[in-house]
Formats: sequence, structure tokens, C-alpha cells
Amino acid sequence: VAADEGILHASGSGVPPVTKDYCIIYNSNWVSLPKTLENATFRTLENLTSTVLCNSTDVPSDIMKDKAVVVMRGNCTFLEKARIAQRSGAKMLLIASKSRLSAISDNKTDFEDVTLPIALIRYNDIVDMQLVLGNEVNVTLYSPPLPEFDYSMVVIFLIAVFTVALGGYWSGVAELENLKAVASPGERETRWKKEENVTFTPVTVILFVVICCIMLVLLYFFYKWLVYVIISVFCLASAMSLYNCLAALIGEIPFGQCRITCSNKTIEVRLIFLAIFCIAAAVVWAVFRNEDRWAWILQDILGVAFCLNFIKTLKMPNFKSCVILLGLLLLYDVFFVFITPFITKNGASIMVEVAAGPFGNSEKLPVVIRVPRLEHSASTLCDLPFSLLGFGDIIVPGLLVAYCRRFDVQTRSSSVYYISCTIAYAVGMVLTFIVLALMKMGQPALLYLVPCTLITSSLIAWRRKEMKKFWKGSSYQV
Repeated sequence: VAADEGILHASGSGVPPVTKDYCIIYNSNWVSLPKTLENATFRTLENLTSTVLCNSTDVPSDIMKDKAVVVMRGNCTFLEKARIAQRSGAKMLLIASKSRLSAISDNKTDFEDVTLPIALIRYNDIVDMQLVLGNEVNVTLYSPPLPEFDYSMVVIFLIAVFTVALGGYWSGVAELENLKAVASPGERETRWKKEENVTFTPVTVILFVVICCIMLVLLYFFYKWLVYVIISVFCLASAMSLYNCLAALIGEIPFGQCRITCSNKTIEVRLIFLAIFCIAAAVVWAVFRNEDRWAWILQDILGVAFCLNFIKTLKMPNFKSCVILLGLLLLYDVFFVFITPFITKNGASIMVEVAAGPFGNSEKLPVVIRVPRLEHSASTLCDLPFSLLGFGDIIVPGLLVAYCRRFDVQTRSSSVYYISCTIAYAVGMVLTFIVLALMKMGQPALLYLVPCTLITSSLIAWRRKEMKKFWKGSSYQV
């Protein structure tokens, strides 16, 4: 049964009154809620969470007359509670649940006389309501229509395209420095010592995808323990990535290069302060990661740095490896989003469950770019208040963009592969958002990004009669 999401608008008794919205779940077959706040009727809230209201003697009837009543879930059905509340004169029934909100369903044919609005609300929201608004609270229910498009997707789009384009360009700069080092024997050894790149072969690509599958399944079954392992790894990796990104920028600044010597090694003082800053940024995020008002900004900065460093560091040796990696990860994405609902007991996809935190777990995996939704709706309160894009949807196509950029440098082809693949990535993102808006459900972005980028790159190579060279990669990598 699909749950209907609505909003409980609560108003305190202060001057001016403090207001706050909370998520509710209701059954649209039982009651029709107004679509706007202007058409809604306010009721005084009576907090009866000390009872489950399964017996008419539980509460004196005069307490509930003409009020919105909130009671605890349990011991009897929703409609049995509603019948008792309605006979006592209540005008609205809220049922507080300490567990995860689920669809409201019951045998309505036995309770045709029940007409008052019934809604399920989180118990923690009732507690928060008292803390924020006080004991005298007026409430009303309404269910605004879902927005066709949320403008937070524009921000997600800009972040993703910027990261992919910059990561590919940075990889090309590193490739150009490598070629110069090869041409100059005096710089070759120094350059090799500085180089920290890792090259993927077809075998390591397959092994990488297998590890991804195993890790996702383990997260699904052992989430409450492994989530802290992922958080720790993210803090370490993002701090190192942020350092590498900022160190590359600082290296272009010609002043402030004083050094200190320790154990026959010299290091710039500014790099020491940079390392402290990057570690502090990761620690601050780890401490305040559940603070929704601003922690998402720090997570996005660390996430962009992580993606940039990954795209620059991990090299695809040829187009063949790119096709294998992107193809396998596309199948991985589609399988865990669309196929696993037919396997799991609750009918939810493993990918979505892990991304949202299985079984209502409050800790979330820091593997996404998050931007708060800008359009106000019930879905913002009940489902996810953020628009999300996984790091994999940036890194995986980004590796292909980086290979295209390096191939441009090797063949001196005026960035035609790099620009074309970046544009194809942007088109794939737009296509993802269009399907997302039409279907009103989360989409595996790689389903649209992979075909766009692979087909575009192949067409460019075929058109320039360089497909064989593009497929096998350059001779220096062999």
C-alpha cells in the first residue's frame, strides 16, 4: 500500500506565533486533506500520548471535544482509536509512532461511521513540538501537490559537471608533465618519485566491481556497524584529497615558500598549516555530520575534493578498460536498484535502502553530494530533505573524461575528446533529471550517463579514424 504524505502545520501561542511543519502519513481513501494552508482549519492540540486510546474509559470525553488529539500507537487498530475519539467529540486524531512511519491501512468497511481525519506522526516530532512551540499549540493538516521540478537539481548539476570537467583537466595537466619528464632525462626520476597514479587494467576493473557488490551487500546486512567504518574512511580519504587539491593550487603561488628541515627532509611551512586545516575540516564534519543546516556544505566540499583526487589519481590505460568499467558498473547499478526489490522481503531495493539507511538508521553514508531541496513539499519533510547524487555518478564517468583528456594530450587533438565527453556527461545528467521529474522516483544516474559518454567518445574516435588507437591506448603505457 502506497503511503500518502502530508504536512502538519503547528503554531505556538507566542506573539508573533512560532510555526513549524512536521511530516504525517494518512490514507487518502479515508479522508481528503486540503491542498493549501489557507483552506485548512486549525484545532487546539491535546497531548494524550500517555494513552493508546483503545478504551473509551481511558480519557474523560470532555478533554477531547472540538480538539486535535494525539495518542500513542499500539494495542488496537487505527480505526478503533478514531471511533472512540470521534464519539468523544474530537475533530482530528494523530497517532504517534516511535517506529518508522508506514502506510495507514485497515478494514474501513467496518468503520463507515468514522469520518474525522486520521494521521500517523513521529513521536519525536510531538516531543519537538512541545519543546519548540510550548504546551499551547494549534495544528492543522494539509497535503500540497508535489512540485514538478526542484531547483536544487540545478545546483547538483553544476557541482557534478564542474567536478568532472576539472578532474579531467587536472588529469590532462599531470599527463602533460609526464610527457615532458619523459622527454627530459634529468626530470624523469624526480617526476616518477612524485607520481602517485594507479592504473586500472581489465582484471583490476572486474575485481573492483566484485568488491563493490560484496561491500554493498555487507552494508545492507551489517549497516549499523559498517556505517562507522565508511565514515572513518571518508574522513581520512577526504582530508588527504582536500590536501592534494589545495596543495596543487598553493604550489602555483610563488611566495611564502619558507621551509623547515627535519630528519634530513625539508618541507614548506605553509603545507604543514594546510595539512592541519584539512584534518580539522574532516574532524569538524565528523562531529557535526548530522547537523542539517550547514554540515551538508562541508560534506559537499570534502566530497568534491575526494572525487577530484580520485579522477586525477586513478588512470584508465585505454578505452577498452573504460568500456568494461562503465558497463559493469551500469549493470551493478541497475541490478541493485531495479532487480533487488523482487528479492528482498520488504520489496525495497538494496541500493536505496543502503543510501537512506536501512531500517530507519539515523546515520547516513557520506558517499553523496547533498543539496537541500528548495521546493517546500510533504516529500521534503517525510522522505529526504536533500537532493542526492552519489560519488560514483561523478567518479565513474569522470574516469572516462580524464582518459579522453589524456588522449587529447598524447595525440595533440585540441581537446576534442575531452570537450565532447564533458558535454555528453552534462546531457546525461539533464536526461537523468528529466526522467526523475517524470517518474517521481530515484534513478540510477549511470543508466543515462554511461550510454551518453561511451557513445559520444566512440563516435568522435570513429569520425577521426582513431578508433584503434583510442581503444588500445598509447604505446608509452604498454
